[in-house]
Amino acid sequence: MLPMCAEISVDRGRRRGRGANVNVSGRYDLTRLEASDDWDIPEDRGVFRTVVRDEPVRRLISYNRSPDLPFDRSINPYRGCEHGCSYCFARPTHAYLGLSPGLDFETQLVARPNAAEVLERELRKARYRVAVAGDPATEPGGGAGAADDLADFAGSDRS
Repeated sequence: MLPMCAEISVDRGRRRGRGANVNVSGRYDLTRLEASDDWDIPEDRGVFRTVVRDEPVRRLISYNRSPDLPFDRSINPYRGCEHGCSYCFARPTHAYLGLSPGLDFETQLVARPNAAEVLERELRKARYRVAVAGDPATEPGGGAGAADDLADFAGSDRS
């Protein structure tokens, strides 16, 4: 059995333009290990390329009850982010997908193509009354029309 290396730094050339320098397995991924055979022979493993896969959603508005946050709802039109901010609080959420909060967070993105339609349906519900915070975990502008839907509902009669 190969020994597990706690944090193997990924070669700078492979991670060019990325914020993270490691790609350790997520806390829920018990099968993937970064291993070393102790031969110290360099392998050509290629650069990290961004991959985007689609994930249709049933609900877009997420609720939280954290006293640390100044809002109780947010929208998440996608998962992951190419910006690579090392301090991003959303990085650990990739572990729920069996992915690393390191380079996987920056390269394995999940788009939700029906986000705008789902958000519109949720906002039109008569019982919905509270404002929504945009997803503070990822960059603005990638919301697949979600921000436009929010603007349309400002002052609307929900008809």
